[in-house]
Amino acid sequence: MKLFRELPIPEHYSPQKVNQIYQVSYRQLAEDAQQWRKKYTIPSIEEDRIRIALLVIDFQNTFCIPGFDLFVAGRSGCAAVDDSQRLSEFIYHNLGRLTKIVATLDTHQVVQIFHPIFLVNDRGDHPEPYSQVSSQDIEKGVWKVNPKIIGSLGFTAEQADEYLKYYSTTLDSKEKYALTIWPYHALLGSIGHALVSSIEEAIFFHTMTRISQPKFEIKGKNPLTEHYSAIGAEVDHGPDGKLIEPSESEIFDLVLSYDAVMIAGQAKSHCLAWTVADLLERIWEVNSQLASKIYLLEDCTSPVVVPGADFTDQADKAFSGFARQGIHIVRSTEPIESWPGFPSGQPGSI
Repeated sequence: MKLFRELPIPEHYSPQKVNQIYQVSYRQLAEDAQQWRKKYTIPSIEEDRIRIALLVIDFQNTFCIPGFDLFVAGRSGCAAVDDSQRLSEFIYHNLGRLTKIVATLDTHQVVQIFHPIFLVNDRGDHPEPYSQVSSQDIEKGVWKVNPKIIGSLGFTAEQADEYLKYYSTTLDSKEKYALTIWPYHALLGSIGHALVSSIEEAIFFHTMTRISQPKFEIKGKNPLTEHYSAIGAEVDHGPDGKLIEPSESEIFDLVLSYDAVMIAGQAKSHCLAWTVADLLERIWEVNSQLASKIYLLEDCTSPVVVPGADFTDQADKAFSGFARQGIHIVRSTEPIESWPGFPSGQPGSI
């Protein structure tokens, strides 16, 4: 059996551009991918002996481009840019072994429970971005639903107050983060919502090289709940017991359908962490051994660090917990064959 070797980085890729927004040259890339496939005898996905899925969580401009609304700077100040570079290069090096790429897109509206416009105090002021709104604040009436948006939500004033109290206490009971007010970000139709250009380019090149249709999962449009996890909302039922936002099963299906699932994304402390936590919850309902299929690319994700809030410790604690439950914590720059427990064999011959 031939040993699988990493592919070189294609000439179109520029590490100096991962912090920039640019137009992806689809036509030229499609032609280049065809030649790349022939040059390196890259197999089709039907030949894969080991089926590998890469889950890319929220690698969007709003989180990954400096100067954008919610740039994940980490403690280094440039964390998400470095993550984008490593993930892009990981995809190129492993084009021949990645069977499927699934990318999630955080997708919001202006009027959402975590945006400033949703809440007001007695003076009519909105909460500042990055502030934490506790259940105690809401119980005391420090913050209330903005009366000017209540009609658009289909609430009466009484129902709006009831919902906000229910929402915040539900977060407490589920041991979630308190309601966090974020800057307006990932707005549907905005530049910030789009994938980072270098990641989009790498995914497209993978698609054309391996003829493997990527899948894009939209999450977070419902105005009445936060939706960090790609699997389910922070609060998915209302005080009346009715479903607010259905859970997503296809992400969990990756664990059932593929031999290995690699995960990278932003942010380590929020969307990635809660996605993995939800995956583990479902895994333990089915078969705890499935956790060993998951590989977290720890050098392709970073925690939220913003004025007044540093979530690094929470993110590291979450990752330590994931490892104790059987998930592998690895680095993208290390040979895949050296990863603990990685399936033996190869997904094709190169």
